[in-house]
Amino acid sequence: MSELWLRSSVRSGVRTATAVLLAVTCGSLGASASAQQPPTGNPQLGRVIGYTCLGCHGIVGYRNAYPNYAVPRLRGQHEQYLIDALKEYRSGARAYPTMHLQALSLSQKQIVDVATYLAGKPVAATKPVALSQVPKAARLCTSCHGSDGIGVSPKYPTLAGQHESYLIRALHEYQTGYRKNPIMNAMAASLTPADIRAVAAYFSHLKPGLHTVPRAYFSWTAKR
Repeated sequence: MSELWLRSSVRSGVRTATAVLLAVTCGSLGASASAQQPPTGNPQLGRVIGYTCLGCHGIVGYRNAYPNYAVPRLRGQHEQYLIDALKEYRSGARAYPTMHLQALSLSQKQIVDVATYLAGKPVAATKPVALSQVPKAARLCTSCHGSDGIGVSPKYPTLAGQHESYLIRALHEYQTGYRKNPIMNAMAASLTPADIRAVAAYFSHLKPGLHTVPRAYFSWTAKR
């Protein structure tokens, strides 16, 4: 009983400290990011350079073989977040061999161009979501990702419509340190398996949301 109480107290303390950190960090960034930032890259060049990206991100329902989870939807995502993500894959802050090699092959300018192309037009909310409608486990997440699942700053990813299995995988990677980000590592540390499932289920079902990057001449859908 005492061990259970200790675990609960530690988890509660971590969650409280994380909430303060998120409120300060996300609040200040959200206030400074007034209107959506205009694209900084060249989407035409990005389409040529990043066409190989569609081998995974351009197939509806495509899944990573092992571990098994859906490859993330990118169309509608914040351009700046995709730029930062590619830099993290290049540096090793995100450990994924295929993406590491892809990012290493790109110059700084090419990363920006590819991100601009893949992101396309950002998802825009149509109506606000009351915090009372957000599951308890996901309420802290709304500080940065919004109750509607749209990142409050271009640096924070939009989660609305993202694959549920991908969100679960991402949170596990932050928990284990496989992905390195001080805010997300602290945030994920306080989540139980049930919390993770609840967070992923909530954001994945929000609409409007992210979708698969369309192919220019034909489309593929992976068999389930």
